[in-house]
Amino acid sequence: MPDVHVIPAPDGGWSVKVEEGDRAMRHADTKEEAERIAKEQLSSWPEGGEVVIHNEDGRIRDTDTIGNANEGPDKDQVH
Repeated sequence: MPDVHVIPAPDGGWSVKVEEGDRAMRHADTKEEAERIAKEQLSSWPEGGEVVIHNEDGRIRDTDTIGNANEGPDKDQVH
């Protein structure tokens, strides 16, 4: 199951991108909106997945496991 990343967009705002994809699946004006979009997308996937949230400099700030992927003691240690 691929991760979904919230990353700064080159032209401003934030992009929601599936890890294995070449292009962003959605664009948002704010990071909060992009996080919500990413979590809603993963919630619709039967297997769930991991949202990887980046800072403005591109470094990973946080991760959040959504849905069935959260079934295990070693998952989602941040939240």
